[in-house]
Amino acid sequence: MTVSEQSLFQSRHALGILLALAGGTALSVGGPLIKMIEHADGWTIMFYRGLTFTATLFVIVCWRSRCQCVERYRSIGWSGIAIALCLGVGLITYLFAMIHTTVANVTFVVGSSPLVTAFLAWIILGERLSSRSWAILLCALAGVGLMVVEGLASGRALGNLVALATTLTFASFVILLRISRAFDMLAATSLAGLVAAAISAYMATTLSITTHDLVIALLLGSVQVGLGFTFITYASRHIPAAEVTLLSLSETILGPIWAWLVIGEMPSTWTLLGGAIVLVCVGTFASFALRRER
Repeated sequence: MTVSEQSLFQSRHALGILLALAGGTALSVGGPLIKMIEHADGWTIMFYRGLTFTATLFVIVCWRSRCQCVERYRSIGWSGIAIALCLGVGLITYLFAMIHTTVANVTFVVGSSPLVTAFLAWIILGERLSSRSWAILLCALAGVGLMVVEGLASGRALGNLVALATTLTFASFVILLRISRAFDMLAATSLAGLVAAAISAYMATTLSITTHDLVIALLLGSVQVGLGFTFITYASRHIPAAEVTLLSLSETILGPIWAWLVIGEMPSTWTLLGGAIVLVCVGTFASFALRRER
């Protein structure tokens, strides 16, 4: 590798690191924002959040593709629609999990999604899981189990179960992306907002919303998931997937911190213990994967 090639590689790698950290940071603000909602119910917030998410990613797709924007969307096919449906449901379950349990519980449970993805890849794609990976996966499940049991005792069982559903949808979303690589992933991802908005419009009793709650919904759609997913998607082009996973753990770490600083929400001892187990397991799993990729 020449000096110029090495310099280019290092600059691209640094850009990938910054994008992954920015993506994780953007995603981490979701919990506190949702807890700051005053009057609107979940379906009404999700309607505006979904539309804003689609609008944000649509602008980015058009900016990237210039005159080929329509072609980018036409090329996604049925697999792209399946991706949009899967992520659209995930956007809904994430919001309702935040409504029904603590920010820490949701971020820690959803933070285990890389391990759930590896498990689904073993079932669906036939990818081999080493004995070490199985041990890490089982350990992480024990950490999630601690939080779920704590939720049962404190009356937050519904929120924890919905958070588990979110983990499954996000893991399925990643598997579908790995199966279908022939189209613009960002274009397919952007349609998830329309799916979530359509379901929410059907379920909502009213779409009337105060200015305060509308601003929160717009921030959730544009900054939190809009820029969050965009940054992580671009990061994956510059650094290995395992490194993206490691750096994206910034969401899991920062989410409970923002909740504590902004709304004074303190996680329980069991939540912290279970979350610490999940963080260690995901970090260890990603570190081993990164070593293999390098």
